[in-house]
Amino acid sequence: MNDTLLRDTERFLHEQIPLTQAVGVKLESYDGAQLVVTAPLEPNHNHLGTAFGGSLSALTTLTGYAMLWLQLGDRHAHIVIRESSIRYKRPVRGTLRAVCARPDDTSLEAFKTTFQSTGKAHLKLQVQVVHADQVCVIFEGDFVALR
Repeated sequence: MNDTLLRDTERFLHEQIPLTQAVGVKLESYDGAQLVVTAPLEPNHNHLGTAFGGSLSALTTLTGYAMLWLQLGDRHAHIVIRESSIRYKRPVRGTLRAVCARPDDTSLEAFKTTFQSTGKAHLKLQVQVVHADQVCVIFEGDFVALR
């Protein structure tokens, strides 16, 4: 993906959602199939030296938000989360690395068609936090775009 678009999106998130800057969020890459968003452990650790659950929740929510933002391409739309669930499977002992797969074409087209015709649509996304080649966190969120 165009690196300028990724940096512009990261800048937008830092300006509009101050927490993203405070915890060191970086949009690392988007190759058309998956978006990778990272944050350093240092400002996001708990008393055990592992990633704080609240930071992991915020990072996964933000990663889904950013994926939808990139897919929608409508910079006047508002994106909110309607519902989510998260499972913490293993501790994260290093850089927080959230990965969100691009929605399948059928779901994405249905989302875009509904959004264009009604000004409101929702899409379910899954985000995983991966560390040392292991899935540590699984997040599922239902995101809504509003015009």
